[in-house]
Amino acid sequence: MSSKLLLDNAVGLSSHESQREGRSLLDKLFVHWFNRLVYPLIWEDPVSDMAALGDISGQNMVCLTSGGCNVLSYLSGQPAHIAAVDLNEAHLALLALKQTAATHLTYDEFHRLFALANLPSNEALMAKVMPHLPVYAQQYWGSVQDKGRAAWFSRDFYKEGLLGNFIGFGHWLAKRLGYDLSVIMQAKTQEEAAEIFDQRIAPLFDHKVVRWLSSQVWVLYGLGIPPRQYQVLKGDASHMADVLKARLRHLACDYPLADNYFAWQAFARRFNAEDQQALPLYLQQQHYAHTQQAQDRVSIYHQSVTDYLATRPAMSVDVFVFLDAQDWMSESQLNALWTEVNRTARLGARVIFRAAGAESPLEAMLSPHLLATWTTDQQKNTAFWQADRSAIYGGCFIYTRTV
Repeated sequence: MSSKLLLDNAVGLSSHESQREGRSLLDKLFVHWFNRLVYPLIWEDPVSDMAALGDISGQNMVCLTSGGCNVLSYLSGQPAHIAAVDLNEAHLALLALKQTAATHLTYDEFHRLFALANLPSNEALMAKVMPHLPVYAQQYWGSVQDKGRAAWFSRDFYKEGLLGNFIGFGHWLAKRLGYDLSVIMQAKTQEEAAEIFDQRIAPLFDHKVVRWLSSQVWVLYGLGIPPRQYQVLKGDASHMADVLKARLRHLACDYPLADNYFAWQAFARRFNAEDQQALPLYLQQQHYAHTQQAQDRVSIYHQSVTDYLATRPAMSVDVFVFLDAQDWMSESQLNALWTEVNRTARLGARVIFRAAGAESPLEAMLSPHLLATWTTDQQKNTAFWQADRSAIYGGCFIYTRTV
């Protein structure tokens, strides 16, 4: 099935609910936008995931793929197997590229390709990896000579995709309005960051242009936020601009900037590639032996996670990583997913996910009998959220199967 058809199903374009809510035109526009590379870098923190999950060694995981950074970073915890599932073939092609590159490149070459991702010499590295890719990934990346997507790694890959374009537009607009988002990187402490943010960035969100743009649902498609999730993100706030200001301040001020690669990408538009501890786990040299196990330990699936789980044996999964996908789901879609989760989860299995708002969608939308065998702890959820350096979500949640 094509990515477009899978996305149509995911956002419920044909559902009576979507039509009743009058969202079908916005949903169609979202599918059009999302049917391409969205996340050159996944915007969830796998370090916080692993802290919340505890020991994952020898366990079977099912993960939504996105940019694949999380999947490869989890390998440092030595799981037995990871099923990487995604509706978007571009994200799967990116994971396949990373997976294959780790098999055929030295660490220094891998670092140049994915940590720097902007060197002319990366053309030769892409040419080295391309023949070993699966056919769909070869077709997606094309060749540097033909000015295909493979050329992105020679001119700054992380400025591509919807997210890269959105961040770039944010910097361009801010400068046009008299603000410089990168100024936050001058801060040496979190206290300095807070002072700089409040004085030199926060007023941007009071500008009438920013407030108008952020009130338009389609503007946040560049963050991969569909219409349903836009409303969850806004919550009870009087204006979306205020929500975005608060989330950006959380990113800029509540974590040390030096090793927060999400802040580096958001404000400096690059990795702090000279500092190993400032890179995603899978890009750190100390974990490269784990990253190189991706060919043997990671399998890629182009389908919905519900459909994938339907093919798996009962009681065969230890960890489910759903990112923020449940924010997209209607009540019927959520219950269908958790029917398969309940069937395939082992005793002690964990489900982790994020939500745009501060509340988990499960208690409000999931049938009580499906939730009855799972427990969650608000203190642990809060600690999980506080540890997530990506800082864009309102809540992070972990549910454990106890019966």
